[in-house]
Amino acid sequence: MQNNRIMITGAGSGLGRELALRWAREGWRLALSDINEAGLAETLQAVRAAGGDGFTQRCDVRDYSQLTAFAQACEEKFGGIDIIVNNAGVASGGFFEELSLEDWDWQIAINLMGVVKGCKAFLPLLQRSGGRIVNIASMAALMQGPAMSNYNVAKAGVVALSESLLAELKGEGVGVHVVCPSFFQTNLLDSFRGPTPVMKEQVGKLLASSPISAGDIAEHVYAEVAKGTFLILPHEQGRAAWALKQRDPQLLYDEMTAMAGKMRAKGRQAG
Repeated sequence: MQNNRIMITGAGSGLGRELALRWAREGWRLALSDINEAGLAETLQAVRAAGGDGFTQRCDVRDYSQLTAFAQACEEKFGGIDIIVNNAGVASGGFFEELSLEDWDWQIAINLMGVVKGCKAFLPLLQRSGGRIVNIASMAALMQGPAMSNYNVAKAGVVALSESLLAELKGEGVGVHVVCPSFFQTNLLDSFRGPTPVMKEQVGKLLASSPISAGDIAEHVYAEVAKGTFLILPHEQGRAAWALKQRDPQLLYDEMTAMAGKMRAKGRQAG
């Protein structure tokens, strides 16, 4: 990793911005993308203040041609790339019967296919540099909480993709990591899409009450990527829940079923 070049999608705010700042503090050159150009400009300014440098490029991860153009810009400006962070994502929630097929398409297009396309567009550069892929998934990929099936499925797909690439690319000299944060203090609600305001309100409370910030997660991710950890679980509670599921999955399923019952009851009261 002599060249210290990193690409981050969804870098205009939240975890993407904090990841950018963490690598910037080590003097890395950063290629930053988002659909929010004002947020991107703020991130780049903060990156430079933190000791890094780089460039920004507007990129919608649903559009493969925009990602290949972004990869080409990294080639032209940096001569390649050493780490890619597929971080761009959106939030959604609602019971399965409430979610429209459009809700599913939107969620899969950004949270899953956006990661697939990011990996595909940048893989030739990573094979050349012996670089690393860091995919941002979620504990939802491992726990499958109620009333967020489209989000769960998209994020579980990111874990399955990462596991597949881990096996396929090790012999090619490309490292792979997947990050599964639980709820943390972020602006994810800005992108939230769901059939009921109650769901958004419940998610908002979970985000606000979290003791862990996006900056904390970025710090953890930086340390674990340096160690070569594949499955990165930044939250202590998340690590405990994952250990429980591996030991006794039925206990977790029972807990999720009880949670679904409470959420439905609350929804009926609110209605």
